[in-house]
Amino acid sequence: MRSLWREFVKILFQRRTYVGWAGLLAVPLLIVLALQLSSSKPGPGEGPPFFSAITNNGVFVPLAAVGALSFFLFPLVAAMAGAYPLAGEAEMGTMKTWMSRPLGRPTVLFSKWGVAILYVIVGMLLVGVGGLVAGWLVFGAHPLVTLSGTTITIPAGIWRIVLANGLILGALLCMISLAMLVSTLSNSSLTAAISAMVIYVVLNILNGFHYFDFMKPYTFTSYSLAFTNLFRDPIYWHPIRDALLTYGVTVAALLAASWLVFRRKDILT
Repeated sequence: MRSLWREFVKILFQRRTYVGWAGLLAVPLLIVLALQLSSSKPGPGEGPPFFSAITNNGVFVPLAAVGALSFFLFPLVAAMAGAYPLAGEAEMGTMKTWMSRPLGRPTVLFSKWGVAILYVIVGMLLVGVGGLVAGWLVFGAHPLVTLSGTTITIPAGIWRIVLANGLILGALLCMISLAMLVSTLSNSSLTAAISAMVIYVVLNILNGFHYFDFMKPYTFTSYSLAFTNLFRDPIYWHPIRDALLTYGVTVAALLAASWLVFRRKDILT
């Protein structure tokens, strides 16, 4: 825990940390501003999930924002967050110092992985809280109408939005772990981030072809819209369970591979 806290304090002194968080926070604020200034409301099915419901209920702002971000910007941020902690140390030549300390390799690896997760969580909190406050002030807050046509209370709706963020975070853990695995192989944060994004894009393209339907249950990218099932009444749990299982297996496999590579690294490399 001390190593994790030390890593988190370290990123707080880096300018790019706040640039990334500010960029994420700007998304829901820009959505609210654009819809407020627009002369026409978005029609059903336009934009990301729940986007058309924002002007009638500001509680949908954080949900539409994370839904939009989950297709590209969140994965990109997660890839960068997962690539830098290890590869960045190697690029600056400070990894030798880390690895010469009386710390176990698992401690080093998981503290780097943990701080990447914390970075992403803070970004998601900024999107959620900022979007909720901005939407509430501009469009008001009302009970949420589910995809099934029923109505749930505002607290129940916010709780489901929190759960949706947790499900999206599961997919981002896969991206973080993937980027970290590549960073153990390349010692280059840019290479690791780009490689992780290339794999992410390729998997999304393959998921678009029926010929590759056999691989969809096993790829984390095929569950991008699983969070929408939280807004059915009753909640449709089956695809959510499948998504969580796939996320868990993917993260475990990637972390195990990262450990196998990292444990063999020499302090001179």
